Amino acid sequence: MDNTEGNAVELHGDEEIIEVIELNDTEPGPVYDLADDLGDVDFEDPGNTGDDEGWETEDEMEAEAEQDDSDLTFSKHSGSVFCVSLDPATNSMAVTGGEDDKAFVWRVSDGEVLLECTGHKDSVTCAVFSHDSSLVATADMSGLIKVWKVENKEEIWSFEVGDLEWLEWHPCAPVLLAGTDDGNVWMWKIPSGECKTFQSAACQATTGKILPDGKRAVVGYEDGTVRVWDLKQGNAIHVIKGQDGHQGALTSLACNKDGTLVLTGSVDGHAKLINTATGKVIGSFSVNGDKDEEETNSVESVGFCKTLPLIAVAYLEGTLAIYDLSTHVLRHRCQHEAGIVHLQWEESSSVVSTCCLDGKLRLWDARSGNLVSEFRGHTAEILDFTVNREASVAVTASGDSQAKVFCLQRPDR
Repeated sequence: MDNTEGNAVELHGDEEIIEVIELNDTEPGPVYDLADDLGDVDFEDPGNTGDDEGWETEDEMEAEAEQDDSDLTFSKHSGSVFCVSLDPATNSMAVTGGEDDKAFVWRVSDGEVLLECTGHKDSVTCAVFSHDSSLVATADMSGLIKVWKVENKEEIWSFEVGDLEWLEWHPCAPVLLAGTDDGNVWMWKIPSGECKTFQSAACQATTGKILPDGKRAVVGYEDGTVRVWDLKQGNAIHVIKGQDGHQGALTSLACNKDGTLVLTGSVDGHAKLINTATGKVIGSFSVNGDKDEEETNSVESVGFCKTLPLIAVAYLEGTLAIYDLSTHVLRHRCQHEAGIVHLQWEESSSVVSTCCLDGKLRLWDARSGNLVSEFRGHTAEILDFTVNREASVAVTASGDSQAKVFCLQRPDR
């Protein structure tokens, strides 16, 4: 930079120095990079003691980092917060699980702790309410699962499996499903503990979803296989693999409202649309065509729009792709500044929300592809989030050891 300033003085005179610096501040280059790193570098420039507009970038970055759009911060966790869910009955309670081997049930309105879930032996990576919000299940990475009665704050059931990948409640019964890294899917009646297992080849059951009919579950595996299970009979109705299937581990699953279609995402960079009645792959989606993908462009999250025939696919490299469900045509590419972790469609609109590794929550209008709102406040990546039914509140979980509540109602919406 010293050479740049020297040349500017020699060629143009003092008045032109600021113009040169301003240009460098807006275009990627040595000045911009150095300004980015100012917080980490002990920098002195004795030859330039006057005001220098080029260094305003540091102040702008600090101001951006300090900006907090949240209405409430939950700070009871002492490590990264990995997961968050809202209670489905009232949306008034949240449960968060974290690196501190704990989960907390707390009130969204004021952050008051209603239940502290202790006794876990590893990071709590799954925490979800039952369909009627009377029970909450928490599970850690080691495979210890606990179920708590919210009303009287008591642990009513626990069980230990292999290393846990995912956990989900049945949509209308006190039945719990879990997938483990040995390929098994477990199903329990709570609190009796009556158990059934769905066994498959010894590779991780990486993601799973119970379909709306409550009779079938779709499970994705590390080898790219997708199985549709009959929960009552215990057999696999469909197995989707090979050329039509994924060529890498499944990362995410979503189903449409009536469960006739499932959308799957994988580290292979593709999303697949599957007919659950026939087990046929009826669509394949990738932002980079059909060429082989690197793992860096993994699909991280997928979802169906509730109001329009649209689907969303979120990629680790920062693209949110909106596709037409009928024609499979790419409608919009919504670019993010960092990798996307999770997406969620609003219940009664065409707005889709995303959380990112840059710590920001964004709302996108899927009809236009435009950014509706951006919310800051976290100082590390957002690892999970959820939006309430009315789309008035979002609750986030972050690597900065905090969960935050953001009010999404804005005059411009």
